Amino acid sequence: MIGLPLMRVLGINAIYHDPSAALVIDGEVVAAAEEERFSRRKHGKRPVPFSAWELPELSMRWCLAQAGMQPEDLHAVAYSWDPALAKNAEDLGLDDPWDYLRTTYAERFPGFLATSLPGIDPSIVRYVPHHVAHAASAALASPFDESSVLVLDGRGERASHLAGRYTGGRLDVLATQELPNSLGLLYESLTEHLGFLRSSDEYKVMALASYGTPAFLDELRPLVYATGDGGFVAEPLDWDRWAPRRVDDGTWGGSHADLACSVQARLEEVLVELARWLHDRTGDRVLTLAGGVALNCVANSRIWRDSGFEEVWVQPAAGDAGTSLGAAMQLAAELGDAPRPMPDAALGRAWDDEALAQWLRAAAVPFTTPRDHAGEVADVLAADGVVAWFDGRSEFGPRALGHRSLLAHPGHAENLERLNDVKGREQFRPVAPMVLLDHAEEIFSDGPLPSPYMLFVHQVAPEWRDRIPAAVHVDGTARIQTVDPVQLPRLGAAIEAFRDRTGLPVVINTSLNTAGRPMVDDPRDALELFGSAPVDLLVLGPHLVRRADLFRGPSQ
Repeated sequence: MIGLPLMRVLGINAIYHDPSAALVIDGEVVAAAEEERFSRRKHGKRPVPFSAWELPELSMRWCLAQAGMQPEDLHAVAYSWDPALAKNAEDLGLDDPWDYLRTTYAERFPGFLATSLPGIDPSIVRYVPHHVAHAASAALASPFDESSVLVLDGRGERASHLAGRYTGGRLDVLATQELPNSLGLLYESLTEHLGFLRSSDEYKVMALASYGTPAFLDELRPLVYATGDGGFVAEPLDWDRWAPRRVDDGTWGGSHADLACSVQARLEEVLVELARWLHDRTGDRVLTLAGGVALNCVANSRIWRDSGFEEVWVQPAAGDAGTSLGAAMQLAAELGDAPRPMPDAALGRAWDDEALAQWLRAAAVPFTTPRDHAGEVADVLAADGVVAWFDGRSEFGPRALGHRSLLAHPGHAENLERLNDVKGREQFRPVAPMVLLDHAEEIFSDGPLPSPYMLFVHQVAPEWRDRIPAAVHVDGTARIQTVDPVQLPRLGAAIEAFRDRTGLPVVINTSLNTAGRPMVDDPRDALELFGSAPVDLLVLGPHLVRRADLFRGPSQ
């Protein structure tokens, strides 16, 4: 295409769960999306053993369309797994009879890509090591020119951890940890033992941990520990010695919560030791984090407090979805570009105001487009209504950050149970407060501010706990998102209007989806959720749909 910038790099993650695609043009992140938002299969899961291998056909085609490109316009394709580095499961000490397929799939990926994107030259495919892709997604996408970087996840080609330093766009690897030692796999194994879905529900274990005591922490310390050289020991454990395997029958607590709490506490201790070791080696002011373990916001907060780094920045799509972005940025840097920081996490699909109105008209749904949009949304929230919020580009990563959210009043304790019922999920799960940036410091402490990506926990000030009880977890913390009205004008205005009506500069937020389904991504998804869940108001950009108006016919 005439006039396109020189460097156009498509990044792909297809080797693990959370298949995704990302596009970097001339060093700038143009688009990034997870395949689940298009396919409606959460985490890209298919029946075992094929759950881990799915080419993100829909998301990569959308990325190209977003830039007005054709496959033949690409300069390079970065794949976030290097088969040349892989070892078989038996040699790695892992019990995975399907593991060899990862390497086979990766080796055949150029042919798969050529079939899915006719016109592309398969010879432009380059392999980026899995943990290097994670590291680039953190360091190169962050707003910092140089940083230490820590990657921890279940596994890569042969390791589960990378510690290093990025400067001038170049990675210096300082330590890795070979498998089978893996903090990520250890946490995944615990997740399965506690009756949750492995490689999916680890965040539930983190939430459950707050209901227990670290009763088994002393027993875990000799089994899971940092080795003092940037590595660690974390081999598979027999969980039955501490708690029987839990059947997901709706009950929780007791020894299961104590085991979750003990493992969470030990994870935090080991991560702090690894981060301190890295800080001693580099002396850097900034630490960047990625890998699935970096979605553990409780551990991130411990690292922020105790590692010695002044600032900690976590990739919002820290899991495997983010490796498509990191692979593209890493390859762009190797090809001579100077990658620029990602602007924010809103890198997915969007519809303009008229397109949203057309969706509503086609569905024969009555709606209004009020001048005082913020005021009318705030009125519903202040009257204790539940609001489904759909605005702008969808988020890249697992957290709802003001684009695809369910919102409610934080001042009524029962709204925690209410939102969990709307979503059909466990009642021990917390929801997250969105707070106006200018008010964050008076309400939340002991965590980094601003905190726009909901990746840390903060202590809730004692005088605020009774004012916003639905936002406070059982341990007195909250996983907050600070909202800057300049960056999120429509959402910021709605929270400001809610503050004017209630005195509370906070609303509670959870992702716009129901249990087992991916986050809402397009208007059809939003209308389906609104039609099936007890939600009082649907916000589609500037347009409002009230449940009370659904039976009076279309108004526009």
